[in-house]
Amino acid sequence: MIKGLYEAHLPVKNLENSLEFYKKLGLKMAWRDEETAFFWIEEGKSWLGLWEGNEYQTPYHPSLRHIAFQVSYEDLKESLKWLDSIQVEVVPFGGRKSIEPFIRPHQGNASVYFEDPDGNSLELMCNVEVPDNLKHITDKLSFEDWEELATSKFKKEKA
Repeated sequence: MIKGLYEAHLPVKNLENSLEFYKKLGLKMAWRDEETAFFWIEEGKSWLGLWEGNEYQTPYHPSLRHIAFQVSYEDLKESLKWLDSIQVEVVPFGGRKSIEPFIRPHQGNASVYFEDPDGNSLELMCNVEVPDNLKHITDKLSFEDWEELATSKFKKEKA
């Protein structure tokens, strides 16, 4: 199921300074908000997440102890069954209550979360093709809701 590394995360003291540093290394900006920035390592395949804040904060922010593994879209849809079969418990992400995999249209990716025996945050993640007219959606969508929405919007674009 795991195909490679999707993302790794680092804490940074000053996001603006770090942005300049990683740009000098030739990394291309993928996405950012007030406290985080993502640079492509391999465009469309893997990225580096930078998180501004205190690296010694307790409890740890997931970004400080987190790795995401690249999987296919179809594998992510089946991830709950696979993780259950190897006796790995899935956990909700952030403030979500659901453990179901979800789509982030504005980032063009989808995820499901779990932890290793030491409580490190792990994620199975894949890229998702998002039509331009759906890239504004910042809500996290279930696979079912996403596929229904994307199919209806795609049909309207083709008409």
